[in-house]
Amino acid sequence: MRSLPKVSLHDHLDGGLRPETIVEIASANGHALPTTDPAELAEWFRESADSGSLVRYLETFDHTVAVMQDAESLARVATEAVLDLAADGVVYGELRYAPEQHLRGGLSLDEVVVAVEEGMRRGERLAAEAGRTIRVGTLLTGMRHADRSLEIAELTLRHRDDPDGRVVGYDIAGAEDGFPPGRHREAFDLLHAANFPVTIHAGEAAGVESIAEALFPCGAQRIGHGVRIVEDIEFSAGTDRFGMPNARLGRVANWVRDRGVVLELAPSSNVQTGAATSVAEHPVTRLKDLGFSVSVNTDNRLVSATTLSREFALLADGAGWTLEDVERATITALAASFLPFPDRLALATDVIRPAYDAARARLRGDEQG
Repeated sequence: MRSLPKVSLHDHLDGGLRPETIVEIASANGHALPTTDPAELAEWFRESADSGSLVRYLETFDHTVAVMQDAESLARVATEAVLDLAADGVVYGELRYAPEQHLRGGLSLDEVVVAVEEGMRRGERLAAEAGRTIRVGTLLTGMRHADRSLEIAELTLRHRDDPDGRVVGYDIAGAEDGFPPGRHREAFDLLHAANFPVTIHAGEAAGVESIAEALFPCGAQRIGHGVRIVEDIEFSAGTDRFGMPNARLGRVANWVRDRGVVLELAPSSNVQTGAATSVAEHPVTRLKDLGFSVSVNTDNRLVSATTLSREFALLADGAGWTLEDVERATITALAASFLPFPDRLALATDVIRPAYDAARARLRGDEQG
């Protein structure tokens, strides 16, 4: 699975740090950690996130954000994130973070963005030198429980055309229940008027109504998570004449499926936050089989102790996903990415499809042998 080219749409920069990096920076800036042993710290993050509560899950970020408060640390974390994605076979990734969370050390919002972008580009160069080509875009995130979403939207537009940057989209994240997307309508209106892409966390801790509000009136092009769209679907036994599960879709589910709105699903993370019972039973498989546009993501690689390759492997082992399913989800993610169309076409034609064709040929050879 690691050898296959993959596309990652939903990956939080502050949720994917290397444990040893956290320990080193915390030692330098005086931040107290649960443990200073990197292996034990990694396990602490995983165990703390396995509570089944999104609120508890989000508390783990107190420690990662604490070591991302100066330009050097931000750039280092960004560089290492790109290298780790490349090592996992990701050829295009979108990493998201909330600039407003990285101001304690005296940086301005603009200085935070510049530092992260410098780190990203360095990561791309180092990956290329190691023989792994990867391209990474960033999504700037407003915290939905705060009141700075318009300010972050303005920040996003200021950096959309930076010559050495690649700020490609906007998002809102954080505690979902009780903080609906419509509270940030002014920010979304500004971005839509400027023809700038938007994805919105919805349908994870809150239900279908959150997804509906993210779509209209907030105008999300993609839905971050969206796993609870299944609450708008009534399944019954058997399949129809096309081999699709028999199901009756509500109006929101119909809209999402029929218009190809891509769901940024993250199986392991959704299990940790209680939005799904297991990866094997995760709704992503039924949604895929019903014709929804699904992508598979890690959400937070450190906190979920996962990689994109691991997520696909878990789906293959537990839910019967095939090579064709992995390819389809990868192409779906690429098509929904905020990368320009010519670049998406080149990646699909020159990198992704040839690799999956070669993998199919290898599998046929193994079966014949």
